[in-house]
Amino acid sequence: MPKHIFVTGGVASSLGKGLTASSLGRLLKQRGLRVTMQKLDPYINVDPGTMNPFEHGEVFVTDDGGETDLDLGHYERFIDEPLTRNSNATTGSIYQAVLAAERRGEYLGKTVQVIPHITDEIKARITRLATEDVDVVITEVGGTVGDIEILPFLEAIRQYRKDAGRDNVCYVHVTLVPFIGPSGEQKTKPTQHSVTELRSRGIQPDIIVCRSEAPLSDNLKRKISNLCNVDEGAVVNAADAKNIYALPLILHDEGLDDVVCEVLHIDRPIDLGPWQELVAKTEAATTPVRIGLIGKYIELQDAYLSVVESLRHAGIHHGAKVDIDWIQAEDVEGLLAAGRLADLDGMVIPGGFGERGFEGKIAAAGYAREHDIPCLGLCLGLQAMTVDFARNVMGLVGANSTEMDPNTPHRIIDLMHDQRDVVDKGGTQRLGAFYAILEPSSRVYRAYGEPVVSERHRHRYELSAQWKPRLEAAGLRCSGLSPDRRLVEFIELDDHPFWVATQAHPEFKSRPDHAHPLFRELTAAALARRAARTPTLRVVDEAAGSSVA
Repeated sequence: MPKHIFVTGGVASSLGKGLTASSLGRLLKQRGLRVTMQKLDPYINVDPGTMNPFEHGEVFVTDDGGETDLDLGHYERFIDEPLTRNSNATTGSIYQAVLAAERRGEYLGKTVQVIPHITDEIKARITRLATEDVDVVITEVGGTVGDIEILPFLEAIRQYRKDAGRDNVCYVHVTLVPFIGPSGEQKTKPTQHSVTELRSRGIQPDIIVCRSEAPLSDNLKRKISNLCNVDEGAVVNAADAKNIYALPLILHDEGLDDVVCEVLHIDRPIDLGPWQELVAKTEAATTPVRIGLIGKYIELQDAYLSVVESLRHAGIHHGAKVDIDWIQAEDVEGLLAAGRLADLDGMVIPGGFGERGFEGKIAAAGYAREHDIPCLGLCLGLQAMTVDFARNVMGLVGANSTEMDPNTPHRIIDLMHDQRDVVDKGGTQRLGAFYAILEPSSRVYRAYGEPVVSERHRHRYELSAQWKPRLEAAGLRCSGLSPDRRLVEFIELDDHPFWVATQAHPEFKSRPDHAHPLFRELTAAALARRAARTPTLRVVDEAAGSSVA
């Protein structure tokens, strides 16, 4: 029977529950255990797919087309296991399932209540992951104890220990030990209140993970142990760290996984060697390279979390430290006049929806094409790069996507004919993993090293393969097609250092110990561009008082 670990949080949101859970998952994998993970989100939305990126951040997409919380990206990057839509459940999806069952008569006319019907559905979502090929299920409960929305989830996980057996469940509570400047002290009172609130819901944490700016003293750990009724060794300190991939090692040194294994009666030795090597590589990656990210939602950088991490992974691979220049797509034309894009070593044009900023993305794509700046387009980025090529190379005045201009005379990007009659636009999206066949002599084929690849998608509009002959006659290579040859999945230019785009979201499959091929090759081209400009860069940097070349 699989073991279960429940991770809750208190005091404040964004404490790092997801990273703590992910780090614990990696530590257990290094013990040879088969691990899967899950996020329970208390908000009432059915899924994050229609939520505002400025509020929610990135929507992470799974192979089976689930639109999920960005924490699933952390889970996959740390435990290196593909997750599914079952790894994310919201209050909205749970109530939706219960109400649908009630309408079908499955409750035989009984009064539907939070207990047992909602809590039973929550437990069913947890049990769904506890398959025979899994040893440990780690479930993170979003929000903080004390939130009104979280109460059914706390009740469900309280009941779960009774159902699964005491030795099969471990409760980990992440809380905050703030530093109060005027008194010059770290305060344990918020942690005490948070644990008291959790205990009032019937859950005694087995382990308390204390987030803090600076390391906690043994005296403070002893105080928390006494006042919160946990063993002193089960008070784990997760002080702020600059390198998130070092967090598993930090938590191991604090004894987190040892205590978890003790609670769950797991006896497996750990081999940290591979992860220690990875962390050493991240800390040795110092060669600077500057990548511009031409985005629509840059005010909340979590909207591009997987893109940022993919660039970092590519940097680790090449021993480089990637400096991201956040560029608002709507400001690109003004920045072109100021020469800011000329200073980039490379750029990424990521995905998005809607008209705002699209012209700026097109302008950035055109500048990269004309000035030999390595450029990688993702999803909407491919569409912007194709429209730039159609307008400025092929001379198709007014060429556009019908998403941005329904009356464009040249429908370079459009809904497929079999999608246009779908009233519910959500039903027209291509979601999840799809295969593409790569042209053998292409740059993307050389990058991947294989003829058929699978990448995750999240989009509605497409570049039809009907345009392929005209685009290629003008010099744009359509280097990857869908298996039915109806859709263009990859484009590139032969006579450019790196001008490549994909309709997919490859950032979702990048890992810290094996960078995604497209990001790896973009970074290689950016480093080559920087090396070619090194004398000029050194003069500029030294004039500014520092040398990064």
